[in-house]
Amino acid sequence: MSAIASAVDLVRWFDQIGIDDVPSVGGKNASLGEMYRELTPDGVQIPNGFATTAAAYRNFLQVSGLDEKISQVLADLDSGDIGNLRQRGHQVRELILSAEFPREFKDAICKAYRELSLERGEPIDVAVRSSATAEDLPDASFAGQQETYLNVRGETALLDACRRCFASLFTDRAISYRVDKGFDHHQIALSVGVQVMVRSDIGTSGVMFSLDTESGFRDAVLINAAYGLGENVVQGAVNPDEYYVFKPTLRTGSRPILKKSVGTKEIKMVYDIGGSKLTKNIPVPAKERTQFAVSDDDILTLARWACQIEDHYSEKKGHPCPMDMEWAKDGNTGQLFIVQARPETVQSQRSMLTLETYHLRGTGPVIVSGGAVGSRIGQGKVRVIADASRLAEFQEGEVLVTEKTDPDWEPIMKKAAGIVTDRGGRTCHAAIVSRELGLPAIVGTLRGTELLHDGQEVTVSCAEGDSGVVYDGLLPFDVEKTQLDERKRPRTKVMMILANPDEAFSLSFIPNDGVGLARMEFIINNHIKVHPLALLKFDQLEDSAARTEIERLTAAYSDKPQFFVDRLAEGVGMIAAAFYPKDVIVRMSDFKTNEYANLVGGRQFEPIEENPMLGFRGASRYYNERYRDAFTLECRAMKKVRDEMGLTNVKLMIPFCRTVEEGKRVQEVMAGQGLVRGDNGLEIYVMCEIPSNVIQAEAFAEIFDGFSIGSNDLTQLTLGVDRDSEIVAHIFNERDPAVLATIESAIQTAKRMGRKIGICGQGPSDYPELAEFLVEQGIDSISLNPDAVLKTTIRIGEMEDRLSN
Repeated sequence: MSAIASAVDLVRWFDQIGIDDVPSVGGKNASLGEMYRELTPDGVQIPNGFATTAAAYRNFLQVSGLDEKISQVLADLDSGDIGNLRQRGHQVRELILSAEFPREFKDAICKAYRELSLERGEPIDVAVRSSATAEDLPDASFAGQQETYLNVRGETALLDACRRCFASLFTDRAISYRVDKGFDHHQIALSVGVQVMVRSDIGTSGVMFSLDTESGFRDAVLINAAYGLGENVVQGAVNPDEYYVFKPTLRTGSRPILKKSVGTKEIKMVYDIGGSKLTKNIPVPAKERTQFAVSDDDILTLARWACQIEDHYSEKKGHPCPMDMEWAKDGNTGQLFIVQARPETVQSQRSMLTLETYHLRGTGPVIVSGGAVGSRIGQGKVRVIADASRLAEFQEGEVLVTEKTDPDWEPIMKKAAGIVTDRGGRTCHAAIVSRELGLPAIVGTLRGTELLHDGQEVTVSCAEGDSGVVYDGLLPFDVEKTQLDERKRPRTKVMMILANPDEAFSLSFIPNDGVGLARMEFIINNHIKVHPLALLKFDQLEDSAARTEIERLTAAYSDKPQFFVDRLAEGVGMIAAAFYPKDVIVRMSDFKTNEYANLVGGRQFEPIEENPMLGFRGASRYYNERYRDAFTLECRAMKKVRDEMGLTNVKLMIPFCRTVEEGKRVQEVMAGQGLVRGDNGLEIYVMCEIPSNVIQAEAFAEIFDGFSIGSNDLTQLTLGVDRDSEIVAHIFNERDPAVLATIESAIQTAKRMGRKIGICGQGPSDYPELAEFLVEQGIDSISLNPDAVLKTTIRIGEMEDRLSN
């Protein structure tokens, strides 16, 4: 052996390395050592292990003569020519696989492995992971470019796995990536991490990020989970569960699980005991697929660890450092472990000074949908690629459609207009690389390769929330870029009207003063879909089709009403977390009877009314025996948001409250569910949308904390106009003197009584004179749809300056 004299130069234990040792052991292993050394004492569990050094790798190449042979093979490399790239990559890998390790190197690896096995008294299973010395730099993501081998047992198998890791430094995708990034192949070295295996093959595993991967929202932890070994989640071979946890209130002791989505989890990777391979995939039993893979306690433990890891790295680096982590749960011991962690390299590098928003001008026939990655729109001709042998067929500007991607696909992914996969969640390989490349991708469509065909022109839209949609045809769209400069906020609060929780994180970046109206109806319609009484009285349901659909929707729940509570709490929680600690005013459900009847199982519980607009709606439902039990589910959900999630910025609002007596009766029902006005800072508002709310404003102010003017209903009822009638539609006018007098009266009474008052609706953005009137009257807040917030904020600021001069 020439250059290396001591075993410590060849192999180093995790407790001997830290984040400053990237040049020696690569980013992945340096990070494992850092966490093992610094965070294990704080309760974050990291499996022990050791790492081979970059010096050992370089010595291996030098002693074996491989360095010169590799230079010769790569001399005429053309990474843009897939055939040339494949041929050169294969030659280099074969050279490495056929070479012998120096004796000292083999001895050092085997000695460390024996020491690692001492505790068990027999050779143990280990995970063997590659860690390149240029890995995890701030502007690079080496997502899966080098190989990992699981369930490796015995010295011979370990040495073989190490050699294969070295060879994987020259996979086609790794070579291509280094060329694109300007990295010299000879400046990159590889360290191998050998880590005690966590038996997640009989447990669960997954990936988590300490921010939202799509919007860059920093206050959430995103966790993906599936059964078996974690490679399936990373590779996108399964559609995993997805969970969000809110960091600020987690840190103060709350249990803020904002969202839980069940993935299909069709397969799991397990040990190939008695077989010819290290691991294999087997089907997951149907019942287990519909259940959550981990418990709430495990979700919260993982989220706490994500916060600890992020805090540690942020302090170490001297700036915020969101993290990308892999975790595993041992099926034998029930213990959780972190098995990898690296800095997140996409959203954390994004400029927050410009907001880029994509908008479709219209829609077309929907072909397939799945999980949206990013928020962009792309379009082009479809190219379905069944496997890596057909990569050369792909043409620049096409939409790549495949079952799943792995790092071998990266050379063509960067040429795509969009990517669609059958499998995978939003932390899989296709998602990570698409995010890095700025491409719209839709993952986990299940049937994309079946329903899309070569040459078909399609639009790939990720601009509509969590769900990505592939439309038939090339649909027109716009891209709006907004500079998010720090402007002085006007005295009048400009708040948002929001309904879709999936858009909340991204919309929170628009300068705002909170949410003046969070519509519960959207969440019930789209995330729950079932009439609450159909869940409460499931055994009495007469509609067999409704029973079947409810069974499907609530498969993860033995307690069906709890499904309603959890899903409603999650939807509201996502909105409240996005804008925390600003006020988020949540309106209790305001469906009309015909709209309630359209929910699954709803027709059995709703009367048929001639005029639902003026019928059994709003406050009148909440205390009525026909709906009261269902309203208690809404109350339980809101209590969960405030008390369990810790989101006390949520205020509640009662719609269509005809009389003061109704307001009292509604609050009695709420109090029975633990929602007492004043307790834990709870404020209860009332919609001011009926003339009686204005006429009796003083009396309403005695029992409510504030008012929100609903300009549509107030205009309709003040002028006696059916806003849905096209014959008299021309009379409907929010600027009519009678309507303005009513609004003025409401504002002045509220201010005299020391109550807050705002208005919800597009009138102030559509009509500058109405906005000026409201500002003159001293209204506290104006709530608008998100697209009108910025321009109206500027306009209101100018009005206030003019009025003060």
